[in-house]
Amino acid sequence: MILTRRARLSLRALALAYLLVLVAVPVAFILYRALEPGLVAFWESITTPAAIAALNLSLRIVAIVVPLNVVFGVVTALLLARGRFPGQKALQAIVDLPFSVSPVVVGVALIMLWGAGGWFGGVEQAGFKVIFALPGMVLATIFVTLPFVVREVEPVLREIGTDQEQAAATLGANGWQTFWRITLPAIRWGLTYGVILTIARSLGEFGAVIMVSSGFPGVSQTLTLLVHGRYIDDHNTYGAYAAATLLMVLAVIALLLMTLLDRLRRKA
Repeated sequence: MILTRRARLSLRALALAYLLVLVAVPVAFILYRALEPGLVAFWESITTPAAIAALNLSLRIVAIVVPLNVVFGVVTALLLARGRFPGQKALQAIVDLPFSVSPVVVGVALIMLWGAGGWFGGVEQAGFKVIFALPGMVLATIFVTLPFVVREVEPVLREIGTDQEQAAATLGANGWQTFWRITLPAIRWGLTYGVILTIARSLGEFGAVIMVSSGFPGVSQTLTLLVHGRYIDDHNTYGAYAAATLLMVLAVIALLLMTLLDRLRRKA
């Protein structure tokens, strides 16, 4: 379809207005409210013991979730891209399930499974607390971030095909050597994108985590729970804006990393 110059300009203006109203204006408003009292007040708000503990807990969850998602995400992507087996389409649907299921529902399901009286409640009765503790928050975050590595790596595997892997096998390479020297370098960019998306989603997850967290300040509050707690429970609106700004800064860093990696990929 060929568009006139006037039509192109109108579509650009419409898209920009849409993005401004829905994305830029709310972000700018939070930044303005967080920085309005000055940088000193902002710094003091994001360096309280509760805020530092929330940041540490968020980063700890990321440090656990990312390696697990990398291992199981790459294995699942290899299975979907290279394998032919009954139930393959069902597995494809399961991978995409976190995109369609509400995080709150995920939290409820985890409580029913791992809470006292749940299917796996014996674990808690044995003294290993899952729900309202770090393991439950990790499980919730793993669920919501599960598709990112798979969906970034699987298309790359299909695109590169199996010719190089077959050639390596004919030269005597075993499965691990083939994966380490042929497959992994070929999927490195897709894997990197998946990792960055997983980090960003892990830091911003709220709905599932709040269901399985006790929410105690300084103990089991992630950054998103800190924003919620300050705004709703403490009526500390400025503290909520400051914590939200810190979250946005981390998200922007992830975005910049993706942009930088995209440039490196184009040069490679």
